[in-house]
Amino acid sequence: MDFLRVSHITKRTSEQVILNDISFDQSQFQRVVVAGETGSGKSSLLKVIAGLLQPDSGEIVWKGERIKGPEENLVPDHPQIAYLSQQFDLPKFLRVEQVLEYANHISNKEAASIFSVCRIDQLMQRKTDQLSGGEKQRIAIARLLIENPSLLLLDEPFTNLDMVVKGILKKVIDDIGKKLKITCIMVSHDPADTLAWADEIIVLKDGNVMQQGDPKSIYHNPINEYVAGLFGSFNVLTLAEQKILGRKTAKEKIWVRPEGFRLYRKKDRNRFQIQEIKFYGNQYEIKLSYRQMVVWVATTRDKFKIGDRVEISLIRS
Repeated sequence: MDFLRVSHITKRTSEQVILNDISFDQSQFQRVVVAGETGSGKSSLLKVIAGLLQPDSGEIVWKGERIKGPEENLVPDHPQIAYLSQQFDLPKFLRVEQVLEYANHISNKEAASIFSVCRIDQLMQRKTDQLSGGEKQRIAIARLLIENPSLLLLDEPFTNLDMVVKGILKKVIDDIGKKLKITCIMVSHDPADTLAWADEIIVLKDGNVMQQGDPKSIYHNPINEYVAGLFGSFNVLTLAEQKILGRKTAKEKIWVRPEGFRLYRKKDRNRFQIQEIKFYGNQYEIKLSYRQMVVWVATTRDKFKIGDRVEISLIRS
């Protein structure tokens, strides 16, 4: 039996298709990311899974049980599925410990473990109006977890957080799965938030699944420029440009990441000239040109300078 089965979910308005025949399965503890541009249907899909939005057709089945939508439930939700929206809120002027006490459905020992994972032990005496955005986010997650869900749905949890706070929250979300054994689905559009965490990525555009697969296949073998662009910088190589690099392929276009090239010098032939160099801390990205062909290549080596002539080849993936 699948932990979660999403089958042929469709949702429309009079003006647009929000979700179009969306289907996928999730096993227990599998980490799934739903990615896509703003308006692609990501949040709507999470709300349908949570029982907060009624689909026009299709069904959500959790552990063999069909999840009912708000038109079928007097109170639209499911006790085993927790949903953290982008517009989460906490009761004002209460201490954190009071907020969590009112929501707690588990033992004090289990709750203490959740508070530790969420890094909020030191915040218990603070009032909710005295918290930073990152602290509020972690408390909102803890409040959901002490209701003892089996599935946690996170809608853009890293939005508007600085790098330090985002780093803490990433560790929290990672520990929710590893230490608390809670299955998660996360919506995000930032590759830095998703590639290292996800087991499976589902890419949406205009309510349709563009591509689905593991992070490596999505990143290195995107089906089109839309998918490629969601997960970082890339080069588009035409058939003629592929031949220049010695690649035999029938594909009219391929999408290659800057790190998908090998950069070197040859004694007898250096066709590409360095036009620009950008430093990103852990690597350089170098703009190269040959005739009408322009590519960006990533390297960790710092011995190149503008004007140098070099050679490149494609790294076989």
